Amino acid sequence: MTAASRGLCRQLDRKRRAWASERYVGRAGGRASHHNTAMDTHPLLDEALATFDRLFAKAADAGEPDPTAMSVATATLDALPSLRMVLLKAHDARGFVFYTHLDGRKGRELQANPQAALLFHWPRIGNGVQVRVEGQVVQVPDEEADAYFTTRPRVSQLGAWASKQSETLESADAFETRLTQVEREFDGRDVPRPARWTGFRVRPRRIEFWYGAQFRLHERHVYERDATGDWSTRMLYP
Repeated sequence: MTAASRGLCRQLDRKRRAWASERYVGRAGGRASHHNTAMDTHPLLDEALATFDRLFAKAADAGEPDPTAMSVATATLDALPSLRMVLLKAHDARGFVFYTHLDGRKGRELQANPQAALLFHWPRIGNGVQVRVEGQVVQVPDEEADAYFTTRPRVSQLGAWASKQSETLESADAFETRLTQVEREFDGRDVPRPARWTGFRVRPRRIEFWYGAQFRLHERHVYERDATGDWSTRMLYP
């Protein structure tokens, strides 16, 4: 073995020990509480969520502009994909939640083909971290969407009513006019959630953690759920 090869092996060994020391931090404490249901409770899922919580907190501490930013990939029934950035609004053992219009492109695609992939990228953690989540998508209950909608700024609430998401907009002035009309309509009273505006929950069946390293000696750890609901974990080549 050459000196260069021995150096790379030592680097991998150090990374592996560092990973092992951090991996189980969430089990001892310091992790966010998760409201598991019986079908969602599994030690490996808990471990994956604890790892996500730890990295999510590290992303905030590292000064990531918005750790909640994630890309959401959807596809039509003809397997035509589309991708966009959204914000994570909640996560627990049930899944990862974001909100949107049902009549926009992602809303239509998710209703027709309820599968999605999420990607978080936090480049300020070490040499960069990515978290990939794949799973089935379900709409959140109305009461959950209502509760979240009440926390939004009033202008954002009005915007949800004014926007015909993904439809053709003749001009910026046309949207301003609609917003003014909606503002007048709800003047002096609370703004209710539009019926066609709601949340989607991605129920994970696969979660992968990617840790960047020099010389492409990245680390990849994946957690997967099988058809029986049981979870397993393994490492992947970079």
